[in-house]
Parts: sequence; structure tokens; C-alpha cells
Amino acid sequence: MDNLTGKILTELREKHGWSKSTVAKKLGLKAMSTYANWEYGLRKPDGEMIVKIAELYGVSTDYLLTGKDKGGTDADLADDPDLQIAFKAASDFSEEARRQTIDFIHYIREKEKQKGRQPKQRDDD
Repeated sequence: MDNLTGKILTELREKHGWSKSTVAKKLGLKAMSTYANWEYGLRKPDGEMIVKIAELYGVSTDYLLTGKDKGGTDADLADDPDLQIAFKAASDFSEEARRQTIDFIHYIREKEKQKGRQPKQRDDD
């Protein structure tokens, strides 16, 4: 049995500094052994639990299952109407306002990291 998901679960748990018991409690599991069996590759979490785990760690379900995030590309971002409006509005900003906007984006990204959410990786990062 391929244990890619188990390896990913172990990596994410250790990255957060959590024990198996802690994660089991956060997921509402009755027994830590259920979670441990997922990490060991003896069992696989069901679809509903995969979603719950993804939310806990702030990653996509694709990442949990494949190790790759099949999130949107930069081209998808360029087609987002809300982002188009934001960029158009920002084109009229003063240099100071642009700098403040960029600082705010960095601030939000850091807050997301503190909550344990991973920013989507871009191909050029």
C-alpha cells in the first residue's frame, strides 16, 4: 500500500509541533490509534476526514492525497474579476499607497502562516 498520504500527514503534524494525540483530538477522533494508523499507512482516512484534515492544516485535499497542489495558476488569477478590479484601482495609487498595499498583503500572508495555513505555491517561487 502506497503511504504518501501517511508521510504527508506526519510531515504536516511535525511541522506544527503537534503530537498524534493532539491531532486526533483536533479532528474529533475517539482514539489516537485511528490517526496513527493513517500515518503508518495501515488505513486511509475517508473523504470527509480528508477535508477536515486539509482544513486543520490549511492545505488542499489534492496536497494531502498527491503531495501536489492543483490550485489555480497565475493565468487563473489573471482571469479573476475581483483581482482585475483591485489591480485597476491600484494603478491610480500613489507610490506610498502602493507600498502600504503591498505591506498589507505581506501582513495578511504572515497572519495566515501563524494560523497554520500554507500559502499556495507558485511555479516561480
